[in-house]
Amino acid sequence: MAGSGPRRRIGIFGGTFDPVHVGHLVAAVNARHCLSLDKVLLVVANRPWQKVADRPVAPARDRLATVEAAVAGVEGLEASAIEIERGGDSYTADTVAELAAAHPADQLFLIVGSDLVGQMASWERVGTIKELVTVAVVSRPGWPGPPDLGPGWAVEQVEIPALDISSTELRARLADGRPLDFLVPAEAVRCMRERGMYAVAG
Repeated sequence: MAGSGPRRRIGIFGGTFDPVHVGHLVAAVNARHCLSLDKVLLVVANRPWQKVADRPVAPARDRLATVEAAVAGVEGLEASAIEIERGGDSYTADTVAELAAAHPADQLFLIVGSDLVGQMASWERVGTIKELVTVAVVSRPGWPGPPDLGPGWAVEQVEIPALDISSTELRARLADGRPLDFLVPAEAVRCMRERGMYAVAG
């Protein structure tokens, strides 16, 4: 029965993951530790509405496979296809509402980078997000603290090591044939090669 069993603390870490990299995993494992989460779902966007107009995005199922490969064997991290299975554009409000309905006893934490949290006011149905989750803001050392999102928001701060890694830079490295060693988990690189993604050299 949905929602039965003990109350769990679940992290929701959404992204395009195009491609997934060690910065994503560092954020996820640190959020899990800092907030005593039972697990963190790395939710792979089906069609990220903020990005599809700007550039081509790798197929959703391929991105999901690389995330699955990256988190295999990592305790407490799990790839989620919830947005891919739902289809269409991916909106955080839909995802948190679906998870909250399926597991009403669980406490949900939305993991958001400090560079994105200021944009949350423009997200679709942000009131639904405010109602259903605690926002866990991931920041580097020295960041002044969680922002004031206004009344009604529950906010936590998670400090992570300063890693300057971006998917944009990784795609440029892939295009140039430069190595991804220690930037992308080896299992994910192998998955990219098997699927012919990003023209990763063998």
